[in-house]
Amino acid sequence: MKSIMISLLILTTVLVGCVQKEILDDVNLETGSAYDYVGDKIRGTALIPIYLPDKAVENKTFTASSMLSRDFLRDVQRQSSDPIVTGSLKVVLFGERLARKKGILDLIDSFQRDPSVGAGLYLAVTEGEAKDFVEGQFGKRGNAVYLSNLIRHNMKTKDVPKTNLQRFLFDFNQLGKTPYLPQLRKIGKDQIEISGISFFRYGKVVETIPAEKMFYFKLLVDKYSQGTLKVNMGKDLAAIESISSKYKMRLASRDPVTVNVQLKIKAILNEYSGNRATPKEIKEIEKKLQKKIEVECKKLTKGFQEKNIDPVGYGHFVKSNTRQFNFKQWATDYQNLKVNVHADVAITESGVIE
Repeated sequence: MKSIMISLLILTTVLVGCVQKEILDDVNLETGSAYDYVGDKIRGTALIPIYLPDKAVENKTFTASSMLSRDFLRDVQRQSSDPIVTGSLKVVLFGERLARKKGILDLIDSFQRDPSVGAGLYLAVTEGEAKDFVEGQFGKRGNAVYLSNLIRHNMKTKDVPKTNLQRFLFDFNQLGKTPYLPQLRKIGKDQIEISGISFFRYGKVVETIPAEKMFYFKLLVDKYSQGTLKVNMGKDLAAIESISSKYKMRLASRDPVTVNVQLKIKAILNEYSGNRATPKEIKEIEKKLQKKIEVECKKLTKGFQEKNIDPVGYGHFVKSNTRQFNFKQWATDYQNLKVNVHADVAITESGVIE
């Protein structure tokens, strides 16, 4: 027994000695990075937060350019007095030209192969160069925290459907599903907004929908726990809040291929500019909202078919309900796919009346 204990102690000591030790004070923690396509090279920018004695955060960046995306971290190490480590990476941004011309697959692949990078890493496309979104000063807790919080809360309570490194890779590797990422835009010296959703084919952006279409896209691919929408009722305006939603697909026919999409939406009428929100008025608002949702969701689907992308995942859904599914045939079937959208809207409460 004693010899066994000694052997275990020796083995534990050897294994511990194999673990690479990193002391926080002796390394630079990369919390964000930005990639742009400049000339014929990829320019990478690493964002390092520097915590000052007064608890303020200084955003320091290191930039390097290379023909190969995998050389970026090696090159910026030459500029840093301490080793740069990626274990705290929160957000990665891709410049518009890179995302549309070069593509982001090589970069995505390098992240998924790095064991220190978490699967929940947030990814986004930027209008203009991504470097501009990590330089400067956004928020009080560092640019990476500002950007990751911006994306997180808009996915949780607003119109951005959930996505991250893991979900992007799942959609990319899934036949019959197109990956997508939020698009960011600078609207001031120290302010950024989510301006739309970008859709990818073979790692390149091929289409982007504006912010006003994100609500309807999220209804088709994600669940709302909270949300807001304004409904124009002629001369009056209704504000709908605390929207919760669920979606369900059903394969109605295979010849021609027809998919029925059922949307169930519950909401609160928070404000109405009319004289009084009577039960009759509330019913009218429900009908108006239902019609608008059905029309806009069908328009989105039609636009996706024209661009030959499938971010809703109709192909994946049909495949999962069809034996011996033929993807070559689906390329033609998708263009002729008929989608019926039915929205069931229920306003459960009414609030402020002007």
